[in-house]
Amino acid sequence: MTTDSPFADRKVIVALDFDDRRAAEELVERLGDACDSYKIGLELLTAAGPGLARDLAERGHEVFLDLKLFEIPNSVAGAVRAAGALGASMVTVHSMGGTGIMAAAVEAAREFPRLRVLALTVVTSMTAGDLADIGIGADTEEQVLRLARLAVGAGCDGVIASPREAGLLRRLLGPDRLIVTPGVTLGPDGPVGGAVAGSAGGGAGGGVVGGSAGRVVGGSAGRVVGGSAGGHARAGTPQAAFAAGASHVVVGRSIARAADPVAALRRARAAS
Repeated sequence: MTTDSPFADRKVIVALDFDDRRAAEELVERLGDACDSYKIGLELLTAAGPGLARDLAERGHEVFLDLKLFEIPNSVAGAVRAAGALGASMVTVHSMGGTGIMAAAVEAAREFPRLRVLALTVVTSMTAGDLADIGIGADTEEQVLRLARLAVGAGCDGVIASPREAGLLRRLLGPDRLIVTPGVTLGPDGPVGGAVAGSAGGGAGGGVVGGSAGRVVGGSAGRVVGGSAGGHARAGTPQAAFAAGASHVVVGRSIARAADPVAALRRARAAS
């Protein structure tokens, strides 16, 4: 594990949660020099191919490829090497695949000094009921901690978890490993740490945010997927996530849908 993260001073990562490249490029253009870190997930990568990730990296941006790799170790290692060749700074592997695939990812990443391997613990849309459906009797917090221990043993640079688990994870992992929290949303026109009215109950991360309809950015044909919480059952605010111990937050719709995306990004950064 390497602790010198390329994202060290770039704590807010903007998610490009779009279904085409043009829409993603519009947001990147609107943010301009204000943003230097972007997340590309499976939808945009599948729809637009790897070119955008490569182009962003070549322009000097940090690129987080959120691939959630869950395959046999050889395939995972190959995908990690491909991510490194694109210039990515972070890539995710699914910890439920076990120590073998995480260790394979870590070993493959050694070829790329700036590439960090993050282990996804429990996706932020899942609840204890969802875990029970697949035969896991633990609640979400227990399962997150169990998988985080496996990730540490495999040499991962950090973990992905919801804002609710950030505090527990920081106590478990210590000060150096990365804790990256998706499911982070700004309250509309309120303080950075405020919860949105009508939200679900709070949790360890505080400020759980309810959903609202997404909309198209800049009149593009692309769409922002989902509502304000984007399908995250365990969402939170930047302030709550950072206060609990997150090293980085991923913010998508709150910035993409804002009338002034730069101002929204600054609000998120103010929480750190």
